[in-house]
Amino acid sequence: MAEKDKVAKFKGQKGEDGLYTVTMIEGDGIGPEISQSVKEIYSAAKVPIKWESVDVTPRLKDGRTVIPDEAINSVKRNYVALKGPLATPIGKGHVSLNLTLRRTFNLFANLRPCRSVAGYKTPYDNVDTVLIRENTEGEYSGIEHVVVDGVVQSIKLITRAASERVLRFAFQHAQEIGRNKVCVVHKATIMKMSDGLFLRCAREVASWRAC
Repeated sequence: MAEKDKVAKFKGQKGEDGLYTVTMIEGDGIGPEISQSVKEIYSAAKVPIKWESVDVTPRLKDGRTVIPDEAINSVKRNYVALKGPLATPIGKGHVSLNLTLRRTFNLFANLRPCRSVAGYKTPYDNVDTVLIRENTEGEYSGIEHVVVDGVVQSIKLITRAASERVLRFAFQHAQEIGRNKVCVVHKATIMKMSDGLFLRCAREVASWRAC
């Protein structure tokens, strides 16, 4: 089925008023401004949804940075959430809220379509690609420690289970939107064990899909 013919299935919760409730995480910085614009656009388009705003200001629970229970329950209840930009502390402070959200809801695949806009000139023409990134492992594992003063080591975690999961998603998505090629980006030439495992998984999943 061609991508332009594919109709997304909305799985939110429909209320007695005929509206779907969607969790809104406005975010930081320009987040509230963007969120307000989104609300106005949806209202003008008469999209049958209503917003449930939640606060994801981090809290400490048993020594860990966590999302407030009210926000988690809202997303689980409504199934669909829209998130504005969340500030990520650089070199200090709490764990990235974006990463915390991914871990909380097991959002392992970051799906980002990239397409040229007709009438808007860019360095490259006719761009129509989809980037799928694994969201929970690799550098996102956040495993690091000080070896000695002035020397910090970061561990890149790769597992077969997570690699196969995101690769299956990538091949399935490609099939659903009518693409016949999946390009796997890796660094197995240098990181022979970690990225090497990911590359092997990619080849195995590709062979499964070809059967």
